[in-house]
Amino acid sequence: MNPTTLEAAGTFCWNNARLLERQRYRFLFQGGSREPALAALRAYQNADGGFGNALEPDIRCPESQPIDQELGITVLDEIGFEPEIATRVCDFLQTITTEEGGVPFVLPSVRDYPHAPWWDTEPNPPAAINPTASIAGLLLKNGFRHPWVEQATEFCWRKIAEIQTEEVHDLLSVLNFLQYAPDRERAQSEFTRFIGAIRAGTAVDPHATGYVKKPLDWAPTPESLCRSLFSDSVIAAHLEALAAQQQSDGGWPIAWPPVSPACELEYRGWVTIGALKTLRAYGVLNSAQGVTPLTPA
Repeated sequence: MNPTTLEAAGTFCWNNARLLERQRYRFLFQGGSREPALAALRAYQNADGGFGNALEPDIRCPESQPIDQELGITVLDEIGFEPEIATRVCDFLQTITTEEGGVPFVLPSVRDYPHAPWWDTEPNPPAAINPTASIAGLLLKNGFRHPWVEQATEFCWRKIAEIQTEEVHDLLSVLNFLQYAPDRERAQSEFTRFIGAIRAGTAVDPHATGYVKKPLDWAPTPESLCRSLFSDSVIAAHLEALAAQQQSDGGWPIAWPPVSPACELEYRGWVTIGALKTLRAYGVLNSAQGVTPLTPA
C-alpha cells in the first residue's frame, strides 16, 4: 500500500482541486485554519441565501439548487457549523418548499446550463426525499432550529413511513435523516425496514467496477447506522480496496461520466477528500503520512 497516501492526495488537491477542496484538505489534514475554508464555501452562496455556482459539480448552474444545500451543509458540518449561513440556507429552502413540506430533487433552472443528464426535471417538480432528508438530517445533527427544519422533519417522517424503494440515492438520503433524527427509537424501527433494500443495493465485491454502491458508501464511518450490516472482514477488504483506488496523480477517480474535464477534476477533489475521511474514520489513515496496514478481525 502506498506509504504516502495523504501526501500524494495533497499534491493532487494543490494541482487540480477547487479552492474549496484545497482549503478543506488543509483544515482536515494539515491543521489549517477554519476561516479560509469557510470563506471558500461562502463564495458559493447566492443573494437568495442558497448555495449554487456548481457547488454540486455536475450542475454547472449559478442559481441555487437543492443538492447544493446538502453539499454546503456537509462542509459546514465538517469544518464547524455556522448558524448564520445555515439560517440563510433555510430561508432559501422555504422559498422552494412545496405544499408537501419538502424540496424538489432539482429545480427547472438547471435546464439553462450544462448538467449531467440525471440532473433534469419537469417544470413543476414535486417534493423529494432526496435531498430533503439529507439536508434535514445534517441540520438536526447540529441541533439547528428553524421553521424549515421542523417542516422538513415532518415531511421526512411521513414519506419514510410510506415509501418502498430500492433506489440507492433515496436510501442514502433516508439514512442521513435516520442517523441524526432525535427520536432514536422511531429511527431505528424505520431503519430495519430498509435493511433488505440496502443489502440488495450493495456491491459486496471490493473490486466491483462501475457506478455501484459498496459497504463504505453506506457506512463511511464506524458510527454509521449501516456499519452493523457488514462484517469486520468485509469492511477491512473494502478499506484496502479504497486505498488501492488512489490514482498515480494522488487523487481518487469518479465512477460516472463527467460533464466536462473541469467538472471531473472538481468532483475528483470532493471524492478524494471523502476517501481520506473514510480511511481516517476507520483508523487506517496515519494522520502524519499515509495508510497503516489493515488487520481484518
